[in-house]
Amino acid sequence: MEHSEKSNNSGLKAGLIVAIALAAVLGYLYFQERQKVDAKTVEVSEVNRDLMLASSKLDSIGTQLDSKIAEISALGGQVDELQTLKLQLEKDKRNLIYSKNVSLKDYQDKISNYELVLTEKDNEIAKLREANVILTNENETLITEKTELIESNTALENTKTALSDSVYAINVKNSELSQKVSLASALRPMNYAVSAINSRGRERDGSEFKAKRVEKVKVAFKLAENPLTKKENKNIFMRLMDPTGAVISDMATGSGTFKFGGKETVYTSKQTIMFTNDGQTVDFIYDSGAAYESGSYTVELYSEGYRIGQTTFDIK
Repeated sequence: MEHSEKSNNSGLKAGLIVAIALAAVLGYLYFQERQKVDAKTVEVSEVNRDLMLASSKLDSIGTQLDSKIAEISALGGQVDELQTLKLQLEKDKRNLIYSKNVSLKDYQDKISNYELVLTEKDNEIAKLREANVILTNENETLITEKTELIESNTALENTKTALSDSVYAINVKNSELSQKVSLASALRPMNYAVSAINSRGRERDGSEFKAKRVEKVKVAFKLAENPLTKKENKNIFMRLMDPTGAVISDMATGSGTFKFGGKETVYTSKQTIMFTNDGQTVDFIYDSGAAYESGSYTVELYSEGYRIGQTTFDIK
């Protein structure tokens, strides 16, 4: 009996020892697995945090891009590059949210590039602001000068009004006499000859030309001898008017404006000649750079404030 109880106690102790050992092994395995799960959870949390941070930075960059686009547009700068960059940013934001395989390193590089562009645009905005300040100052200066000119003109008008009738009458008579002398000494064109020059450089004289054969127009005339006209340099302005009465001109090829009748008048071409008072010939050759429409064209000549001559030709 006593021997049997001892055997049972030994069995219980052995079983207890095995159970404790098994529990220890299971506990150790559970602890190891738990550490792996915790490490994985931490890794996932860090990735999610980095993704959220990248998304937040992209949102901030988008807001800054909108601000830069608005300011540069207001300052008169070009925003095409920024608008293209904004479209790329929106695409990157969508990919960050919906793509399964996201490289945080790639997005960190993208963010760095966006921030670099923003810095460059800050410098551009600073330059645009400086330019606008300069333009504003120049505009204010021009306004001031204009005001001073207006005041000066007003003062001159008041002074002119205050002149006595006798002095005014003398001035009027002198002016009339001067105009008569000036008119009498004005250049007088004669013997007009109009030619059409084709693309091969061949000339054809006449008063009517076919449009397809007109590359350039040549207007030639002689200047009549006049003993009242000084032998000196003379400016001659030519106005070539199309069938609608509009002046054909191109500032890039020598057209411009001159004073006539107190107003700025557009001219087609200009020549400065030395008047020799011997019946010299003057040629105007004009290339409009565009096809001539059908209709009647008028050529007007001006010099020293007078319209000194006119001729016409037709294109069909």
